[in-house]
Amino acid sequence: MQHKRTWRTQLAHEKRRDLAHITAHYGVSLGAARSAIAALRGTSESASAAWRAIAHAAQLPPAEPWSTWLFQGGRGAGKTRAGAEWLAARAESSPNGVFALVGPTQHDVREVMIDGVSGLRALPNRPAPRFEASRQRLVWPNGAVAYAFSAQEPERLRGPQFEAAWADEFCVWPKPAETLANLRLALRRGPNPQLVVTTTPKPIACLRKLRAEPACVTTQAPTTLNAAHLSPAFLAHVTALYGGTRLAAQELEGLIVDAEGALFTAELFVRAPAPARFDRIVVAVDPPAGRNGSACGIIVAGRCSGLGIGDSGLGIPDPLLERSPNPQSLIPNPERALARAYVLEDCSAHGLSPLAWATRAVEAARRWKADAIVAESNQGGEMVQAVLSQAAPPCRIKLVHATEGKRARAEPIALLYEQRRIVHVGALAQLEEELMALGADDEAEPSDRADAAIWALSDLMLTPRSLGPRIRQL
Repeated sequence: MQHKRTWRTQLAHEKRRDLAHITAHYGVSLGAARSAIAALRGTSESASAAWRAIAHAAQLPPAEPWSTWLFQGGRGAGKTRAGAEWLAARAESSPNGVFALVGPTQHDVREVMIDGVSGLRALPNRPAPRFEASRQRLVWPNGAVAYAFSAQEPERLRGPQFEAAWADEFCVWPKPAETLANLRLALRRGPNPQLVVTTTPKPIACLRKLRAEPACVTTQAPTTLNAAHLSPAFLAHVTALYGGTRLAAQELEGLIVDAEGALFTAELFVRAPAPARFDRIVVAVDPPAGRNGSACGIIVAGRCSGLGIGDSGLGIPDPLLERSPNPQSLIPNPERALARAYVLEDCSAHGLSPLAWATRAVEAARRWKADAIVAESNQGGEMVQAVLSQAAPPCRIKLVHATEGKRARAEPIALLYEQRRIVHVGALAQLEEELMALGADDEAEPSDRADAAIWALSDLMLTPRSLGPRIRQL
């Protein structure tokens, strides 16, 4: 009897419920192991009740029906604990259920979501699931499993299916749009697939669009709301780090803050299908500074003229004035007054040799039947023309040279976005993030995609500088 009390006590202390582990590790019969599991099973409900008693409101699932719950909070607001408690309760009540854990990297999933201080294997009052490193999954004794995925590899989410998922630190995912899309397509198991997203916010289009979805319910919490569970030293550190800065609202309050001085905000990005025909299509290239430097920005865009109100599906009247590359002058352009530009594809890439990025741009031009490749010559000069010619382009090459700063070149394009004259076709999250960073005080962020887009849209929509500022009678 003493032996039984010892192993049962040790089992409860270790928070293990796996049947095979109990029989093999403790050397007890299958019946005794089942009895122990049954006794421990009641801890799930009591653990959930204990959690509800100490959690703040933003950490608890919304009362209204939802398919996506977004918990947007400051640093240390209790986001990880909330996601872990929700998924653990769901797994414990779903025999043979299949779940997904998605983080920025595989390391983040293991060290934060699974084995972190607030991770799934460290939750108080809950038996810890077993982690199988070879299969990158957690296993509960009722047969429920949760597989670990990295947002660096969104293609791995193709194929499997889940009944629920927890996505952590969504705003720092390398490929947020693609990963989220694949994850949602995999949520097709069971009668009520649900997704929980926990993140400190950043001003990215993917987050804003997620918040705007009708079936997404958002809870928000500042760091101070969870102060009772945080170290005073941590609170002092983050307050000193962010207090009095524009990032305080983002990092401490859990609010979305647009980059200071930004020309583009998420609200300016309109998505719509591409029209059947275009007047012109160009491929713009912003060559990298060096082989190991920034990415090569490659953007495909087209112009469609003669659209009346509603023809594009946007229902917005077209203004008659366009801004020239000189942002101080307004130039009427009758040919383009009813035109819209469509950003069709982002073909940008890192780590390519000059011939490789030139070939990539030429392939895009051939695929879209472009009538020009517009390439910035500031980096490389005539070499840009030579390497593009070597790739055998199907159209003319037009070199452009930047004589103004990025902000000055972007301002007239930002005006067209405000007029809803620029449309994005499909998911262009990385481009949109770079555009939103343009004009901010800190211009250390890469802008290769944004620079290429500005060149493409300028070529399609702006009157050449050589015409000079003039007002035409309409």
